[in-house]
Amino acid sequence: MRLADTDWERLTLGERIRHLEVEGYLVLPDLLDPTHVAALKAQTATWETGAVEYSEYQRYRQHVQFEGGPVTALIGHPPTLAFLRELFGPEVLLASYHFARSHPGHPGISLHADGQPYGSAIFGYEGSCPTLVRVLYYLDDLTPEVSPFRVVPRSHLSLHADANPYLRYNSHPEELMVTARAGSAVLLHHRVIHGNFPNVGDRPREMLALGYRPAWAGPIALVKDWDREQVARLPSELHPLFGDPNTRHWDFDAGCKPPGMRDDAPGINPSRWDRVS
Repeated sequence: MRLADTDWERLTLGERIRHLEVEGYLVLPDLLDPTHVAALKAQTATWETGAVEYSEYQRYRQHVQFEGGPVTALIGHPPTLAFLRELFGPEVLLASYHFARSHPGHPGISLHADGQPYGSAIFGYEGSCPTLVRVLYYLDDLTPEVSPFRVVPRSHLSLHADANPYLRYNSHPEELMVTARAGSAVLLHHRVIHGNFPNVGDRPREMLALGYRPAWAGPIALVKDWDREQVARLPSELHPLFGDPNTRHWDFDAGCKPPGMRDDAPGINPSRWDRVS
């Protein structure tokens, strides 16, 4: 198995954007210090979890955004949001938040895509959002033996039928294994083909998975709104991230020469990959 060997710490801002846009994934190393990781793990240790349908060794807890404490605060983690705003623009919305724990014996997650343009039973209509990035915070070291991330780089760019996001694969000859230290995050384009490897180690591996999207990129059908009473009780700095999940900026009737067209758009500059800061 090929192991990703990118020196993540040396990437400039432009190189990080390029890696995520082109390769379909990115590691942001050491976003959380050991004290922060320990606080998160102290909270997740108290949770009841369910087993996925294919293995009792893969445990999960869904919809953890209102659990409070450091888990909820992580939604607004400043370094992550700063990068997402460079990637998306200023309007960033939270789309989802889940927890997963892979125990020894976990058989691995099949290669799949999270972005499915017509929705699905697994991802609901959240999967129909045209642009979405998942941020996977690892609370334990991600090693070759303990359920490392797996990805088929650039698969989200393919126009071939093999890139149909409703397909799943056992493996792929050009997939990569991605490892990282505890406190790091893997970001992935929701259309890239990815999964994780089995846990053949001697310890569990925990992960907090958040989905974010730019405000313009809403789902094709209505999804459930956040509980507004619970949102009101959150710290005020998190409120903008809990905008209406059905928000989308579009104009079906736009003409060929709409008024107010701009003459610049830094977000699509070919030179965006050359940015240092």
